Amino acid sequence: MTDHSELDRVSGTTTTGHEWDGIKELNTPLPRWWITTFYLCIVWAIGYWIVYPAWPLLSGNTPGLLHYSSRADVAVELANLEKIRGDKMVTLGAASLADIEKDPALLALARARGKTVFGDNCAPCHGSGAAGAKGYPNLNDDDWLWGGTLDQIMQTIRYGARSGNAKDHEGQMLAFGKQGVLKREEIVTVANYVRSLSGLPTRQGYDAAAGAKLFADNCVACHGEGGKGNQELGAPDLTDKIWLYGSDEATIIETITNGRAGVMPAWEGRLDPSTIKAMAVYVHSLGGGK
Repeated sequence: MTDHSELDRVSGTTTTGHEWDGIKELNTPLPRWWITTFYLCIVWAIGYWIVYPAWPLLSGNTPGLLHYSSRADVAVELANLEKIRGDKMVTLGAASLADIEKDPALLALARARGKTVFGDNCAPCHGSGAAGAKGYPNLNDDDWLWGGTLDQIMQTIRYGARSGNAKDHEGQMLAFGKQGVLKREEIVTVANYVRSLSGLPTRQGYDAAAGAKLFADNCVACHGEGGKGNQELGAPDLTDKIWLYGSDEATIIETITNGRAGVMPAWEGRLDPSTIKAMAVYVHSLGGGK
């Protein structure tokens, strides 16, 4: 094999014999410290594979000589934490909601515990600050579909809404268009009437009298006279300018046409009674509780 390497006149370094478009590659070795570090990293990696859990298997992983598990460490820490606050949580569970709010120590415990549990379980829907999102209620305001008292909040947390639990909230918005109750033009008319209830502008040529009649014939049964809502049915107040899905005409038309039936999961059985009580106190303390 012919050796095409040569001594580069500029750098004084031998070339490798490779050349691209007149550019010759210098045969410059890597620094010894870099090579040493590289091989040490390989040795470290092999040692890590042996000492710690590393390789995935069909039904688990290699345990390693130390049998270390970060998951097990977390489980131990959580168990220790539960032992520390165990007696306090028992006291919290035995106290009524009213008593908790009157006792500064229990109230502080409930809020701290509730905030942690809310972040783990409720924040994905309601947001970390409980400000909600489209289709998920803002828990900071004073607008409650099912009531904002301590007892009502705990009832909702325990059993949910349309969750399948026998004690859940079952009210839902009917699909007036999908079920053929109202025609398209009637839906547009009543949608504009609903917008007018909270002072929003309506489209030009809108028939207010026809909208009022359609609303009276189809919506008053749930939303009440004047659209003030009904918490027993989960029917929202249509006059307060707080909208769960949006207040633009297109969104309201979609709501009337296809209905709404959002689901709030039931937390009874998933969380212990003391934790549910703590979460109810925390949600109530956010500023919108009654």
